[in-house]
Amino acid sequence: MSSVSPKDDYSYDGVTRRKFLNDLGLGFGSIALSSMLMQDGFAETQLQQIAPRAKSVIWLFMIGGASHLETFDPKPAINQYAGKSIEETPHAGVLKSSFLENERVVAFDPNNGFIRNKLFPMQIGFAPRGESGLEISDWLPHVASRADDLCLIRSMWTEDSNHGAQLQFHTGRHRVEGFFPTIGSWVNYGLGSINENLPQFVVMGTPVADCCGGRECHRANYLGPKYDGIPLNIDPANPLPYAKPPKGTFQEEQDGQFELLRKLNGLTVDKFPDDEALVARIRSYELAYRMQTAVPEVVQFADETQETIDLYGIEQKETKTFGQQLLAARRLVERGVRFVQIYHGSNGGAGQWDSHKGLKANHSKLCKQIDQPLGALLQDLKRRGLLDETLVVWATEFGRTPGSQSTDGRDHHPYGFTIAMAGGGIKGGVAHGATDELGFHAVENRHYVTDVHATVLNQLGLDPRAMQVPGRKRLEKDFGHVIREVIS
Repeated sequence: MSSVSPKDDYSYDGVTRRKFLNDLGLGFGSIALSSMLMQDGFAETQLQQIAPRAKSVIWLFMIGGASHLETFDPKPAINQYAGKSIEETPHAGVLKSSFLENERVVAFDPNNGFIRNKLFPMQIGFAPRGESGLEISDWLPHVASRADDLCLIRSMWTEDSNHGAQLQFHTGRHRVEGFFPTIGSWVNYGLGSINENLPQFVVMGTPVADCCGGRECHRANYLGPKYDGIPLNIDPANPLPYAKPPKGTFQEEQDGQFELLRKLNGLTVDKFPDDEALVARIRSYELAYRMQTAVPEVVQFADETQETIDLYGIEQKETKTFGQQLLAARRLVERGVRFVQIYHGSNGGAGQWDSHKGLKANHSKLCKQIDQPLGALLQDLKRRGLLDETLVVWATEFGRTPGSQSTDGRDHHPYGFTIAMAGGGIKGGVAHGATDELGFHAVENRHYVTDVHATVLNQLGLDPRAMQVPGRKRLEKDFGHVIREVIS
């Protein structure tokens, strides 16, 4: 395939294409904005093979390891035996389980990733919610009000006992194995575009820190940068980094610049008609131009009612940020965006949910931040008729130990934890799978993290096993298994 060398960077009146791109605020760093090119014929393959139940996914990730024992998986036994060692209880067998062998310890951490033996009671109460009676934490009253829409998968497990599990949850691979495409990128790769003016994979919130996978938690790796997640800020003045025109540029001026850019690019296309990469690049610039108008409108809430603003808690300090992001997520899927990934709790390190001490103060504060917005999202999607076609996933990298750390905290716990799903053809008001009496091991309907990926893909009409490209053989565990018991 031909390529364009620097000497072929055609100029017009002494102005090169490269200078035009930089002047327009669309420098080469924005090539990732080409994620919408599926419908224009640039996809490697069309992979949609199953009748889809959902059109879009809103993927919410709690960074640091939210405790299943204080959110969605109550265990009265740890209250009953609080202060005792696990060996002193009738459940000592958890310490001899073969499931312990699934943990992959690569670098010894003297502080984290241990089995904490002294049982620590739950720090908040639970109650049956809705007609289904699904038990949910008292720290999540708004989420609990949507219990009959929720599917709790209480039998998740992973391998990494440290925060590389954040990357593992998104790619299915342990950090030491390298970087791989994420679930959002596979969705972007496998599906066509609905809205030609918006990217298909949008990311909001501060990403995972470099210690734990960084931006590779929303990147496409070998699939190519056009399938990466595109960062979006809740700022109508500058929602898309690197895509804003220079200050003082008038619309008419930019229109003229783009018209000239098309002519300059056309000269190169005429010379290299078989260079698909060149054509794709041109389309990405055109997409970026269209997004300059479409994206600011998405994060401008002026057309929302005050009732909706209040519903999401946007005018309250604790819930403002997450509320804005979730309202923007609803507006994005409403406009056809396929995958919206939102991070909560990034702090430049392991993550705010990483409560090795002071769990009660930590989790009560963080639950306050997410509860009202998440409850609002589910309610808002449902009343607009969007929940049936939007799959919402609430996830975290692992749970927390039944035993105490630093007297009033919990350590990392990869052996058993909970995620929640709603909408998109998933059953509501159900709990699938279970951990043992102490919440230690996933023991019933166990699911490795890629089972969640497989289920998401399936609901979007994609065959998980078709998600591979020539020359990149995937492991069996990469594909996961669709959790068919939770599909309605």
